Amino acid sequence: MRLERSFYLREACTVARELIGKVLVHSSHDGTTSGIITETEAYKGPEDKAAHSYGGRRTSRTEVMFHEGGLAYVYMIYGVHHCLNVTANVPGKPEAVLLRSIEPLDGVELMASRRGTMNRDNLCSGPGKLCASMGITHELYGADFCGDTLYILDEGIKFQVGTSKRVNIDYADEYRDVLWRYFKV
Repeated sequence: MRLERSFYLREACTVARELIGKVLVHSSHDGTTSGIITETEAYKGPEDKAAHSYGGRRTSRTEVMFHEGGLAYVYMIYGVHHCLNVTANVPGKPEAVLLRSIEPLDGVELMASRRGTMNRDNLCSGPGKLCASMGITHELYGADFCGDTLYILDEGIKFQVGTSKRVNIDYADEYRDVLWRYFKV
């Protein structure tokens, strides 16, 4: 069953935790790829020093975060890798959930050809790898997860969920140690 808008209209930590075990799907002109979400990180908007919307920063890059939850916030890191976030919360509350890893389900051969590796364990084991294998680029910025191109399914998959500090945010002062990273145990 496809997740409805109401799922995304909640605060980022709740959405991030509950996305573990859901299935991310991308239907592209090359084919359909999907995978079980196994790791996420929550970013809590203006008060979170690690969030791109920290301090209410509203730019062309962060604009989609200020809209309703359930939209794709795609950006590049290091000028090389795309990262996919799911916006969370209601309009005016710019929160997001970074999708850090998935376990491949459908379209594994397509994923492997996009990444140039047949190592299934390494296909989607990081945010940049996830986007590369699933063909997610900046063209999907603002895509609606309630649409037909990029969406998330609830297939009833349940995992025990662990928490830890988020990755690579040492600059975020007191927010670098919050336990807003969620993962399959």
